[in-house]
Amino acid sequence: MPARPASRPNARPRHASARLSALALALLCAHAAPALAADEFGTDWDDPRTADPPVARPDTRSCSVPILDTAFADFDWHLGQIAPPAACPGPWSKVVLEMDGQVKGVQYDRLGHLEIAGVTVFSTSTPEPSREGIGWHVEKDITGYAALLKTPQQVRMALGNVVNDTYTGVIYVQARVVFYNADRRHPAADSADAVAPLANARRDGGDLVGDYTLPANATRWAGEVYATGSGGGCEEFWYFTAPPEANYSCPAQHGPYREVQVLIDGRVAGIAMPYPHIYTGGWSNPFLWYVLPAPRAFNIEPIRYDLTPFIGAVNDGRAHEVRFRVANLPDGASGWTLQPNLQAWTDARRGATGGRLLSYELTPLAARSTYSALGDGTFQVDTRGGHRLRASGYVDTSKGREYTTVERIVGNTGLHSWGAEENPDGIKAQWNDTQTVRRLGRGLPTVSTQAQRFGFDGAIRVAPSGSAQRIVTTMKIFDHADTLQTPGRGQPALAHVERNTFEGEAGWNYGVPRPERHATGHSVQRHRSYGTQGCYDREISQRNGFIDSDRYRCGEP
Repeated sequence: MPARPASRPNARPRHASARLSALALALLCAHAAPALAADEFGTDWDDPRTADPPVARPDTRSCSVPILDTAFADFDWHLGQIAPPAACPGPWSKVVLEMDGQVKGVQYDRLGHLEIAGVTVFSTSTPEPSREGIGWHVEKDITGYAALLKTPQQVRMALGNVVNDTYTGVIYVQARVVFYNADRRHPAADSADAVAPLANARRDGGDLVGDYTLPANATRWAGEVYATGSGGGCEEFWYFTAPPEANYSCPAQHGPYREVQVLIDGRVAGIAMPYPHIYTGGWSNPFLWYVLPAPRAFNIEPIRYDLTPFIGAVNDGRAHEVRFRVANLPDGASGWTLQPNLQAWTDARRGATGGRLLSYELTPLAARSTYSALGDGTFQVDTRGGHRLRASGYVDTSKGREYTTVERIVGNTGLHSWGAEENPDGIKAQWNDTQTVRRLGRGLPTVSTQAQRFGFDGAIRVAPSGSAQRIVTTMKIFDHADTLQTPGRGQPALAHVERNTFEGEAGWNYGVPRPERHATGHSVQRHRSYGTQGCYDREISQRNGFIDSDRYRCGEP
């Protein structure tokens, strides 16, 4: 197996096509990155990175526990172990997963996920490497899974990877978990008391279905699912699909509207918009993503549902059917990966809590995709869809009766346009997902709202370039969220605004030897957040594989 490529600091620029003396290299590294800008991509480029903020960490005693150090060159599970460290036995204020990766040679982007005690806690895609090799770093707050970490557990990671004479890139991964003790200034996190995967999980068509027994003394209940259109095929790019009458290369009988639902005993209990992930080989143009990946590519976030209103319907000590579904899929379609878990908060003073679902309203799903052939020889599909779910219930706890109302409104609009032979081919789309949770019990009532808006405006075109054909991809991405929470139930007031944007263009000649590709590309990512948790604003730009700007407006570590 090839030796692991050396990991390099993110900020160090490199230019493989120049042969520099040690003195010349030192002088160049002392100057600004633009001095190393290349006219086009070479065989080497800077390590990939993002402008995303690091996980905020408390100033308390911490313990780092290595859980995995392995090389992926197959489709097997790679195993590790984790146990709470003696110096940080819990409770914890924060728990952080850190992962470093290295790869060199030729390799596609790959998808992977990491499980602890059978629960997926991290999902990711990998960057495509340079010949000389790249290294990257990802970190994630996994405090919400703390219940899994109180006892020794098995760790396993899957990252399917083909390695042969053509695809030479072995993907090396090192992962560790950092535990931060709680103290008076940094109290223990309000994470679930029980976290579990579905029992007897199985596929039923495109659905993932299993059994779940809610703790009899549950007071709050939540669900998560990591949902990705992946594995190749049209559902990896589901937003490109079109009704059959369009004669587009990716047909879908119901159009491109997709929605991720959770059903409890056959009743829809949660609705959500899936995020349109773009991996590092996406949109026919890896040169656009080599150094600055699309938002969420390295850290795929789960969809979250508040299921508390349904506690009274299922806390009878029996197993109930829980089903995760991608709604509006074509009949018989596959290609979606669903990795769910369920989380429960319990009442330590009661062996059982009673409850009842008081009201439930699910408006009909209105999803429509209209195909048109325009007079100028172009074609388009106009998609509009969405609906609303509202549920209210109560739970009788040792502190009295607590009422919860959850309302979620989701929607998607998109305009897919293309020309003859699907050239050019572009989409402008937006997804909206707003969840409001109201709780009423002893003390002040609380209201929390999270409004997510994400989408893109992108296009691919192919044009002659000498004797070759040149692929050019342009892309604008936005990933926004507004969070508001009133004080109460031991929680402070919270107001948080997050704006994450990406913009870029890249082109390359295909069907020619690598030296004749003449690939060029530039991109910029800016991640801003502000509110009661402070200010963060970082912007990174790259040109032809080398960082030419990396600046903070606030929140620099």
